Amino acid sequence: MRLVSYIGSSGTRVGAFLDDDLKIIDLLEAAQIRSTADALFRSMMSLIEAGQDGLNSARDLVAACPPGAVVRTEDVRLVAPLPVPAQIRDFLSFEQHFANAMAMQMEVLIAQSGDPVEMRNTLEARGYGKIPPVWYERPIYYTTSRFLVSGPDEEICWPSYSRTADYELEMAVIIGKTGRDITEDEAHSHIFGYTIYNDWSARDTQAKVMEGRLGPGRGKEFDQGVTLGPCIVTPDEIPDPYDLAMKAYVNGEQWSDGSSATMYHRFERCIAELSLSQTLWPGEVIGSGTVGTGCGLEQNRFLNDGDVVELYVEKIGWLRNRVHIKPA
Repeated sequence: MRLVSYIGSSGTRVGAFLDDDLKIIDLLEAAQIRSTADALFRSMMSLIEAGQDGLNSARDLVAACPPGAVVRTEDVRLVAPLPVPAQIRDFLSFEQHFANAMAMQMEVLIAQSGDPVEMRNTLEARGYGKIPPVWYERPIYYTTSRFLVSGPDEEICWPSYSRTADYELEMAVIIGKTGRDITEDEAHSHIFGYTIYNDWSARDTQAKVMEGRLGPGRGKEFDQGVTLGPCIVTPDEIPDPYDLAMKAYVNGEQWSDGSSATMYHRFERCIAELSLSQTLWPGEVIGSGTVGTGCGLEQNRFLNDGDVVELYVEKIGWLRNRVHIKPA
């Protein structure tokens, strides 16, 4: 199934895409029409928390598809499929992105120095720009606020303290059941579904904050700083999540071209790492980190006011947003 949240006549509703995403079945309305348990469909979180029973009930409703419960997608407004997750953690799982980003940051420092040759020699002597060995040994992640999520086609109002706007092309999993000390072999059974994740980044602020060896803080944590959508795709629809094309376009021009096949630390490894002596709960979002070439930083190109960013992940769909950057 391709599960969505949208604004209907009576508030936020939970549904599933039909007919190549042109229609949506309102699962709560469908349950009420068929006089079945409807508490599962009060929110996406309630459906996730219902586990396999909830998914089975949703599939039965999709199969029955009572006409009175179907709306046209163009007549409603999609929101983030999980508007307020239980938690958000984002990993750094793509080697190419990490290498590209560090190389570009190094070139910026060199260009800004009074003596580029000396600066290059100094940075290289320090090992600057090289991926640290610990990154290969274990997945690295940061935690961000679960209250800053935005959704499809929402205008992203850039934070007033930043002028260097960037997108990050990622995918994410949503945890579907509680677990602790989960093994990699067990991890797949804890995945409720997959979605697209845009990890918006205020690069100027991020660079300053991380000079203190902590962060990224306000470099990423601001209202609307994480965009999820357009839907949550259940695992049965994506037999191999590590063979998906990932692309990004800005104003129709392709900026990014990657693949989930290049993910060095896969989701199962990330889930195992997170759950060591820590309980994971239904509704937690775990980001993959940025795919190689998946942001402007890697190309030293950044967003301008009014730019439209479109992220595409094969089998999940398109996630579009316009960026609004207030003048200084």
